[in-house]
This record gives sequence, C-alpha cells and structure tokens, in this order.
Amino acid sequence: MCRILIVDDEVEVREAVQRRLEREGYKVQVAPSEGEGIERLNDAEKAFDIVITDMSMEDQESGIRILEGAVGRDVFTEVIVLTAYGNVANAVECMKRGAFDYVEKNMPGVDVYELLCLKVQQAVERRRSAVDTVRRLEAFTKTRGV
Repeated sequence: MCRILIVDDEVEVREAVQRRLEREGYKVQVAPSEGEGIERLNDAEKAFDIVITDMSMEDQESGIRILEGAVGRDVFTEVIVLTAYGNVANAVECMKRGAFDYVEKNMPGVDVYELLCLKVQQAVERRRSAVDTVRRLEAFTKTRGV
C-alpha cells in the first residue's frame, strides 16, 4: 500500500487532501508544520512513497526543506509541492531539487483535489517503475557477476 505524508499548515487543506486520498485507498499521515514534517520523515520506519508539502509554512523555504528531507531520506520518494502563491521561479527551483510536480492550490476552474489525485497516481507509477528498474538492474548484475 502506498504511504503518503501531507505537510501543510492549513488545517482545511490538510484534512481535505487526507480525506480524498484515503478514499482513493492510500495510507495517509499528516503534519501541520515543517518541523513535524521533518520529524515524521526521519522517524518513519520505512520512507514515504509520496510527500505532498505546502511551499510556504513557517517561511518561504519550508517546502524546499521538506522536499530535501524527503529526497535525502529516499531518492525514490516522489514529492508534490503545493502553493497558494505560485510563481515560475519557485516551480523551477522545486523541480531542480527533485520535486515530481508543483501544483497551485487556487487555479480557477480546476478541481485541485481531483488534479492532486491524478498527480499522486502518476507519482506512484513513476516511483514503482524506478524501483522496479533498480531491482532488475541489481538482479542482472548478480547473474553476470558484476
């Protein structure tokens, strides 16, 4: 089962995303701040498959630090960054640092929760594919004695 961590300081957003993803069958944990998010990342027995984080919580760099913590723990963890105040510079910076995607919370005419579910499904597929590729490579090198 896919394990997801949601880090967002807005209670309504955090709970709405959690409910929606749990309805889709995902196992979800939440954290209301950067500090608690980092703590959950570090204390988890097994790395999260997906992390969804708000870009700006305590400060403008909170989401970046969550992103770095998640990818630093497991390079295969896919991170989706949410923001209420999106801009191209932030999006580019997040993608350079390994984010799977960058989603604005307030897009006119778009059901952001539906979009987020789609992004999570895509992230799960990419993670699964990457992990499978590494496993096949390991098996191949074992049989070849490399």
